[in-house]
Amino acid sequence: MNDLTRTPTTLSNIGVAMFAVADQDAALAFYTEKLGFEVRGDTRFGEHDEMRWLEVAPPGSRARLALNPPMGGEPGGSSIGVETADVLGEHARLSAIGGIDVDPEPMRTPGAPLMFMLRDPDGNSVVVVEEPPAA
Repeated sequence: MNDLTRTPTTLSNIGVAMFAVADQDAALAFYTEKLGFEVRGDTRFGEHDEMRWLEVAPPGSRARLALNPPMGGEPGGSSIGVETADVLGEHARLSAIGGIDVDPEPMRTPGAPLMFMLRDPDGNSVVVVEEPPAA
């Protein structure tokens, strides 16, 4: 091992996760209107503004979710985890909204936090997990 492989990383945060979506406007509506995320960035770029960088996030989150057109493939198949102090309350809220493919009930597995999954219209998964206890 050389010195470079033993040097501590300077990376400090997961800033952006990316989902491939078929329609950015439809994905934007799902994440903001159904899940309650907020828009963090919506920028057109490229020679003729033909590309779009779109970011959303839960209010107060440092990490963001980029909603991108698929690059060389089909949308969907990715996943992220989001945390909440009230898994049961969030499950009830999302289940009552309608139009969300959400698990019928949260699951508790020995040794794992309380959680449930939902899927966006493109088949990407959002895992809603109980926040870990404060250290």
